[in-house]
Amino acid sequence: MQRIGKALLAAVLAAGCADVAETPPTGSTDAGTGASPEDRFGPPNTLSEAERAAGWRLLFDGETAAGWRGYNREEFPDTGWGVIDGMLVVGATATDPDVPVGGDIVTTDSFTDFDLRFEFRLSEVANSGVLYRVIEEEGAEIWFNAPEYQVLDDDAYIEMGTMDMNRHLTGDNYDLHAAGEKTLHGPGEWNEGRIRVLHNHVEHWLNGTKTVEYELGSPEWEELVAASKFAAYPRYGRAASGPIGLQDHGRNVWYRSIRIRPLEPVALFNGENLDGWQVHGTERWYVENGELVCESGPDAEYGYLKTARTFRDFDLTIDFLQEADGNSGVFFRSSVEGTIVNGWQAEVAPPGLFTGGIYESYGRGWLVQPDPALDAALNMGEWNTLRLRVVGDRVTTWLNGTRMVDFEDGRIGAAEGSIALQIHDGGGIKVRWRNIRVVDLGE
Repeated sequence: MQRIGKALLAAVLAAGCADVAETPPTGSTDAGTGASPEDRFGPPNTLSEAERAAGWRLLFDGETAAGWRGYNREEFPDTGWGVIDGMLVVGATATDPDVPVGGDIVTTDSFTDFDLRFEFRLSEVANSGVLYRVIEEEGAEIWFNAPEYQVLDDDAYIEMGTMDMNRHLTGDNYDLHAAGEKTLHGPGEWNEGRIRVLHNHVEHWLNGTKTVEYELGSPEWEELVAASKFAAYPRYGRAASGPIGLQDHGRNVWYRSIRIRPLEPVALFNGENLDGWQVHGTERWYVENGELVCESGPDAEYGYLKTARTFRDFDLTIDFLQEADGNSGVFFRSSVEGTIVNGWQAEVAPPGLFTGGIYESYGRGWLVQPDPALDAALNMGEWNTLRLRVVGDRVTTWLNGTRMVDFEDGRIGAAEGSIALQIHDGGGIKVRWRNIRVVDLGE
């Protein structure tokens, strides 16, 4: 956030905003909750066995600044920042609370796709932010190029009334997207922030509630950037990877339990055999030249190839080439008994037959079909890439980078199950598949 005048801050503080420079005892209760921070969040700066098994790692050990350094610097700031009582503190050594003296800091490691969680506590009139995919450029401020999760004492800045705070509050995508309904615990209380980035899809969360969701590089994104102060910075939001950053904007902010889980795709097909898959029906499934082939057999009936494991929330990409007919599909949160499937299908079909649409087998039928104009995204007889994202009750599909459908359905939201490939009945069908990769988005 842009800085506000010291005279204005002094007036606000004189009106009754006391600076929270002193750290409350670790075991104190959070005001308004009746629960200690440990009860709400668990022991700080630690990982459970389940979290370790899921791939989480700590970015702050609670004792040192290891893994962090100054923005555009090789070393950690020797002033401003400090590690105090298991917390990474903005303005720990500042003599004037309204003047940042340490500068912004970044992780020594870079991250591409990730799930980041962090706990933070505000002081009065606090102002900070968490940035991602940071580009370090000599002479440039950190926010010139990196999107920001705003961290702010919302009430204090709203009360000042000196600027439009829409898109400038905690949980916002700073200056671009405003948070919806949320719960922010005020100065002296702990909050949990979360940023999840996969491909170009970004989510901000605050205390368990999603506040904003956006797609980097989308037409909407480009329009918003062009109308914002970031229009002057051509590299803004363009990095595919980069460090995580914490902003020093003056005023104390306490961070702890900063942890990250890289969201790395896992191959579901090894290019050699059908390990990890189960065949249902008499239609043919085999591997040829490193590709997975489904082909109609003599019975010309339905056939399925189902993953042995189940998936609930995930992001799947898969390449397909329709050699003959090509009426097939990718099922999700589904179960298969014999050749009877219960679940939902992202359609793969010849032109004009709604590739990328969602169909419910043995149930409601078509739930959503793409706009017919989007069918131009299908390259019949060539390799295509289908992307399927399923989170909660929301389903989104893309075909060769074109978003085909995006909708929510309660029945889907209540289900879980396997991923399965289909071959339609009727005979004469042959489809090749490759590069089947999934990112598990489960907790």
